[in-house]
Amino acid sequence: MPPRKDPNGGAFPSEPAPPQPAKAKGKKKDENKDDDLSEEDQALKEQLELYVVRAQDPDPGVQKLALESMRQEIRSATSSMTSVPKPLKFLRPHYGILKAYFETMPESELKKYMADILSVLALTMSAEGERESLKYRMIGSEGDIGSWGHEYVRNLAGEIAQEFQKRQDDGMTTDSLKELVEQIVSFHMKHNAEPEAVDLLMEVEKLDLLVKHVDSTNYKRTCLYLTSSSKYLPAPDDMSALKIAFEIYMKFGDFANALRIALLLDDKSLELKQIFTATDDFHLKKQFAFIIARHGLSTDIDDDIAADENEKEALQDIISNIKLSEGYLTLARDIEVMEPKSPEDIYKVHLIDGRGATSSSLDSARQNLAATFVNAFVNAGFGQDKLMTAPSDSSGSGSSGNWLFKNKEHGKASAAASLGMILLWDSDSGLAQLDKYLHSNDIHVVAGALLGIGIVSCGVKSDCDPAFALISEYFSRDESIIRIGAILGLGIAYAGSQKEEVRENLTAFLSDSQVPLEVLVFAAISLGLVFVGSCNEEIAQTIICVLMEHSEPELAEPIIRLLPVALGLLYLGKQESVEATAEVSKTFDEKIRNYCDVTLMSLAYAGTGNVLKVQKLLGICSEHLEKGETHQGPAVLGISLISMAEELGAEMAVRSLERLLQYGEQNIRRAVPLALGLLCISNPKVNVMDTMSRLSHDADAEVSMAAIISLGLIGAGTNNARIAGMLRNLSSYYYKEAGHLFCVRIAQGLVHLGKGLLTLSPYHSDRFLLSPIALAGLVTVLHACLDMKSIILGKYHYMLYILALAMQPRMLLTVDEDLKPLSVPVCVGQAVDVVGQAGRPKTITGFQTHSTPVLLAAGERAELATEKYLPLTPVLEGFVILRNNPEYHED
Repeated sequence: MPPRKDPNGGAFPSEPAPPQPAKAKGKKKDENKDDDLSEEDQALKEQLELYVVRAQDPDPGVQKLALESMRQEIRSATSSMTSVPKPLKFLRPHYGILKAYFETMPESELKKYMADILSVLALTMSAEGERESLKYRMIGSEGDIGSWGHEYVRNLAGEIAQEFQKRQDDGMTTDSLKELVEQIVSFHMKHNAEPEAVDLLMEVEKLDLLVKHVDSTNYKRTCLYLTSSSKYLPAPDDMSALKIAFEIYMKFGDFANALRIALLLDDKSLELKQIFTATDDFHLKKQFAFIIARHGLSTDIDDDIAADENEKEALQDIISNIKLSEGYLTLARDIEVMEPKSPEDIYKVHLIDGRGATSSSLDSARQNLAATFVNAFVNAGFGQDKLMTAPSDSSGSGSSGNWLFKNKEHGKASAAASLGMILLWDSDSGLAQLDKYLHSNDIHVVAGALLGIGIVSCGVKSDCDPAFALISEYFSRDESIIRIGAILGLGIAYAGSQKEEVRENLTAFLSDSQVPLEVLVFAAISLGLVFVGSCNEEIAQTIICVLMEHSEPELAEPIIRLLPVALGLLYLGKQESVEATAEVSKTFDEKIRNYCDVTLMSLAYAGTGNVLKVQKLLGICSEHLEKGETHQGPAVLGISLISMAEELGAEMAVRSLERLLQYGEQNIRRAVPLALGLLCISNPKVNVMDTMSRLSHDADAEVSMAAIISLGLIGAGTNNARIAGMLRNLSSYYYKEAGHLFCVRIAQGLVHLGKGLLTLSPYHSDRFLLSPIALAGLVTVLHACLDMKSIILGKYHYMLYILALAMQPRMLLTVDEDLKPLSVPVCVGQAVDVVGQAGRPKTITGFQTHSTPVLLAAGERAELATEKYLPLTPVLEGFVILRNNPEYHED
């Protein structure tokens, strides 16, 4: 689309204010200048000078004719986009004269005419900050504002913004500007300048006027600008911009986009029900249900949403994620990766030359434990593997039994739980297969089975609540490990559901003084996961009491650090709501006070992009502390948590974190790899990969282990060949270090997560929505990794299974209206930011055409490559329902 021109010839830039009309001294210069003019221009100049003289004539008739003619000349002037129109140029020396004469004129129509002309002349003549263009416009006639051209309107908008600010500062009324604002907004909207209209309304705090000015041709561009600029607005303007976008989408019946904004706002007043009830289209409601299920929100379908029982059940099934396992396996069959993989297939020992190759054949409990995790991550959700579900041999003992007993105590718990990961989302067959382990005589196996039940039910809800029924029986057992298995299982199964029965059961543990410390901590973590972002005061009080009651030696235990994380999860992303709790945390024992303070702040502002909080955390990282202070670790993680909200902030955070590596204390350096891992999760950026590769050979063992785990996080589910190669080399480099080798194995499992079909990224819907449940899972595991040796490499390695909360298939699966898979051609390419661009720019670049189902990598976007179908959602991700296009005709 060519650059916009106004009806009378296009834009003209404002120029610096010239000196007042030339005095005699400059006459010579002017004469020379006139010699350069063409005859036509010379005639125009003389004509205009005559009009200026006539405009000061005592006869009103002559005056009117002169002003009319002057007005006509200015309006009809055409010029290039880079220079001032000639009439304005020739009238410049006379601006002062006309201004002075204007002051002497009596009130009349003619005075208004003159004011209009002065208002336009002020465009290139007025001194900086005088706002004369606006001043004369307010006095002038109420004529069509657009007839003077775009540049004039643009200049007026700028002056209005300044005037509004000044009047507000002086406590004056701003009502007189409202009418002019409406005229300008209306003009901008008709001339494809939606961003300028939105900017003006934001400046004068009248964003609600936007709703009546948008129409069906420009509402999408307007809302796109509103939603993307909301990330950069201070609170509460960001929320009001999103609410206006929501209103506009509802006004034009674009309900799928309205739903995305409602999920982003997470506001009780914007009930999801009103979106469902706004349409009678049942297939559209099914698409809404898929979007809500992907976000992980627990929603009950009532009679208002669907009156028919069958429809109600169909929608509840989708929201409960019953279809997830089936869709995921459809994708796996299409890509032909159903064959189970063994840990050896991942390690690829034959590619390593030399020493690492020999040591891997030794059968040690630590290596078997690592193999358990690798096997669980790689075969996650496929329902079959070569260690746990392989067909049993003739003696009937079954190979899974054999594998279980190749592990020691706590290892058995992780091995039994890994079955839950392999059968992820398939709760029917999962619960049946795990049930046999509940009758085992080994307490670790029972604990693992309980945790497995939680993992299988992760994100999948059911009417009869089998997970709760099975797990709750084991709460009264005396053995700590069984209680932990049951508690953590419950936390993973009901994350984000805010289920009351779970609260009652778990708070009972917290208020019981006889309960061991580790059980208390896991009860708090599970409460945090189930009530994530709920700001539940009662639970917060209970966790605070636990922190206050414990003695100093107990507060020095590494696992106690997860209590502030549990407290922070209740306020995840809820910003100011955390302040009361943060005040209380200042009264804690100094051992944990700072840790709690920093953790609460970083979780409450997670995903908001709040620059001030990032600066505060950077300030904490710059301090040189006494030995034994541990709160800088969470501060480093907090920088990532807050800045992951948008691309620009994330890039800046990566640079800040690299500075911390150079200048930070040792405990800061240990957290930096984890923070980078969170920023680029499932998105292997080359610069971050190189940093990790360097840190994985660091002299400090904690730094190198964190870097190895983070290599797994940034490559999670991508099968990235370069990271896989790095990890193979590290496995031979660290072949004598049991702890490092364990971390390398975990990272290898993560890189091949779900054979490359899964992602851990908490963002979805074109990176627009952040799933709080997925983020809660990631944060908990990363805080556990801050003390790798005592938690992940100690006896709490099963905390790695909390990552199940963030696992999602990175697929696009198109289905017809009966939810049967439907293969159609789609273009998949890098997403392009088209906010505020003119015309209809392409939204993806460098695309390839595939048939669905397809995999979407980080930063990719898909578009339908056929007009035969219409998608029921604007963002092609996850399950997308297609409808036949009634206007499509086969050639």
